[in-house]
Amino acid sequence: MKKSLCISAAVMAFVVFTFQLAFSAGLNRIDGDELRKMMKDGGQITIVDVREPELFAKGHIPGAINIPYDGAHSRILKELSPKDRIVFVCHGGPMGDELGDILIKNGYASVYNLKGGMRHWSGPFSVK
Repeated sequence: MKKSLCISAAVMAFVVFTFQLAFSAGLNRIDGDELRKMMKDGGQITIVDVREPELFAKGHIPGAINIPYDGAHSRILKELSPKDRIVFVCHGGPMGDELGDILIKNGYASVYNLKGGMRHWSGPFSVK
């Protein structure tokens, strides 16, 4: 009986530890102030705007690249480096969450999504 309780406790501890590790390694959601700080700190950052090309052309975060959501699933693992900090930006947030989760599940460590997307961005804009 004691042996079975010890095994059960060990299994439970492993499950809890694994859950905590998976939860803590998830996608980071940042606000505009945090993104502006990241842009100023000089480290490598890739800002990926997943909106349609027409919207991107009308205005986007300086330095952002455009990988439209409709083709992003097949492109992001090929085109984005797991060594970079990657920030997704979309209309309001959900598309960036989805794409960020794909990178996290594939071993990317520094993946972020802009909370509220471009709807809540109050920083500088670039226009093509």
